[in-house]
Amino acid sequence: MHFERLRLSDPGDRVTGLYAIHQAVDDPGAPMSPRHFSSMLESGWTGEPGESWVVRVDGEIAGGYTLYYPREDNTHIANLVFLLVHPDRHRRGLGGALLDHAIGRARNEGRSLLIGETPTGGPGAAFAKAKGFAKATAEARRVLDLRTVDWASFELMRADAARHARGYALERWVGPASDELLDDLALLAASMNDEPLGDLEMEGHRWTAERMRAGDEEAARAGLTAYTMIARHADGGEPAGFTRILVDAEEHRGWARQVDTGVLRAHRGHRLGAVLKLANAAWLHACEPAVERIITWNADYNAYMLRINELMGFRLLDTWNAWQLRV
Repeated sequence: MHFERLRLSDPGDRVTGLYAIHQAVDDPGAPMSPRHFSSMLESGWTGEPGESWVVRVDGEIAGGYTLYYPREDNTHIANLVFLLVHPDRHRRGLGGALLDHAIGRARNEGRSLLIGETPTGGPGAAFAKAKGFAKATAEARRVLDLRTVDWASFELMRADAARHARGYALERWVGPASDELLDDLALLAASMNDEPLGDLEMEGHRWTAERMRAGDEEAARAGLTAYTMIARHADGGEPAGFTRILVDAEEHRGWARQVDTGVLRAHRGHRLGAVLKLANAAWLHACEPAVERIITWNADYNAYMLRINELMGFRLLDTWNAWQLRV
């Protein structure tokens, strides 16, 4: 067993080998293109530095992992994004060896808490429990099948929600935000910090214009196209809420990812979340007819967003847990 640092500047067969393992894992969710996968191996969504390692057995890439190190906040945490072992090499101690190596690297970076996610059942959850991880939150993935949407009813739902938001106007764009929008987006992103974190030993994110720009740059490197919509108060023009969907331009199996949605506290109670998500999904469908499904994540205690997703027609795909381990 031999560990090797994976660097995109000198990928060798490490990236293709680890991507092949990722593709071999049976996941019913949205697939990633090689470009998207590769971009995640050295940095997170908003530019957090990361590192990836692979383990080689008998000359072949048999598994690997990726860690992110937040630097704007939560600097005690290392995020374990991938921990992958080829299905043909399970139950040979590779997962435990990779985890031990990741723990050593996290400690070396001065991190005291390791966080990762697994489906609620199956070998991943059993592995986390056996290694001493504590369950911190419960989440679920849901999917909206655009092939079955009744778009006339969809528009009626949007119009009904919009009756409660007559004092607001919508603004939208594709791709990176212009410089003059970054401060507004940072303010809107901070609204997501109101969501409870369960037992996760972490604080809310500190959002800045620079961090929003880093997120746009990372999405572009990954080959992701962002469809963003914000709501502004009609009188003063101040930002009130936003939502965003990502499309992997190099992945052609018909998936999109519903990611951030948030409404500032002062503007809640006007059904802006529903207006934004319904309008953005319809706009995406008009612009990207090859997209057949939208996948999203929600914590099980985010009742408001769950109601919106149910209204839109999102249906449960599977459930997950976030786990944490003091290292």
